[in-house]
Amino acid sequence: MKDIWHGAVKRALQKDGWTVTHDPFTLRYGRKRLYADLGAERLLGAEKGWRKIIVEVKSFVGPSDVKDLEQALGQYVLYRQLIDNVDPERYLYLAVTTGILKSVFEDGLGELLLAKQIVRLLVFDPKSEVIARWIPD
Repeated sequence: MKDIWHGAVKRALQKDGWTVTHDPFTLRYGRKRLYADLGAERLLGAEKGWRKIIVEVKSFVGPSDVKDLEQALGQYVLYRQLIDNVDPERYLYLAVTTGILKSVFEDGLGELLLAKQIVRLLVFDPKSEVIARWIPD
């Protein structure tokens, strides 16, 4: 099931010059199959080659930000381990709104995750459908 912000993130990536190559991005390991929301790539320059990413979109609309963070982090860690084994050239990002950045990742537990570089964020503005920040840059 696609997250409520799936379309907005896809359009934000496209506005930022990314080509969406997978929707969804299939991760296979043994007989298991998992699906991250989007795969995208962008030319970084003739000498630098292509930058490839996988984006997992999370809305954080549950009754508890902490519970939503636990679920998102568990999924993110699982996907990152799979990607490191099957497609190590890709970077995994968790897409969250600018509001979630402020309420979850600039306070307490989320701030710790960013400081320890446990998770990479693609922060987007849901109204204008543009990418506001990449963390880390």
